[in-house]
Amino acid sequence: MARILIVDDAKFMRMTLANILKKANHEVAGEAENGKEAVDLYIELKPDIVTLDITMPVMSGLEAVREIKRHDPHAKIIMCSAMGQQKMVVEAIEAGALDFIVKPFDESRVMEAIQRVLQ
Repeated sequence: MARILIVDDAKFMRMTLANILKKANHEVAGEAENGKEAVDLYIELKPDIVTLDITMPVMSGLEAVREIKRHDPHAKIIMCSAMGQQKMVVEAIEAGALDFIVKPFDESRVMEAIQRVLQ
């Protein structure tokens, strides 16, 4: 079981992801709706994993990955993106994200990414 911080500017996406994670007995450590909140909550909560949307207001997911990695080089981050954002996903992986999930969320793909990152 992992403690997971969910970051997405869309409440519906956070709820969808939270339901998938809870069903698999993971704990939602917190939720944020932009990259700045994600960084602050990461530092405060020290979750096992962060799921991070790419396109958000205030601070993008890409900026947040870099900032979180600066604070904790061992942070485990999974990027979430809509179709057609491959270039940004590649940038996120280069910035330190370990995996990515495409929206709309596929439950088995979400669980696969979580398991891979936990190993």
